[in-house]
Amino acid sequence: MRRRSGYRGFSEINITSLVDISLCLLIIFMLTAPYIQGGVEVNLPQAETREVIVEEGPVITVTKERALHFGEDPIALSDLGTRLAAFADRRETLPVYLRADEDVPYGFVLQVMAAIEKEGFGNLSLVADQDSGPRKRP
Repeated sequence: MRRRSGYRGFSEINITSLVDISLCLLIIFMLTAPYIQGGVEVNLPQAETREVIVEEGPVITVTKERALHFGEDPIALSDLGTRLAAFADRRETLPVYLRADEDVPYGFVLQVMAAIEKEGFGNLSLVADQDSGPRKRP
């Protein structure tokens, strides 16, 4: 004769706590995703612009301290040509986006633009914030 023990295994798994944790993580990621934005923080000037279909291309950023960034990587102005060389096969059609802080001197922005055009990239676009009316400077 077999003895029956008082312990019986569960045939179903309770996943309520797993679903709760998953939903909490989903909510946390949904709330934090807009704040995790790539790029270097600069104060872009505002201008009235038209809506454009944006094609992916390299983004070059100039901070108000005149620091140059290719994507998110800091680089020197002399190294800009070597970084752009990776895109040499599409230089006629590929847009290059230049983001410069509004406090950067005009002459330095022109130096960066000249370095980009020297590499043969003629499709250069300056990035600005959409104008939302008069803006007060701090």
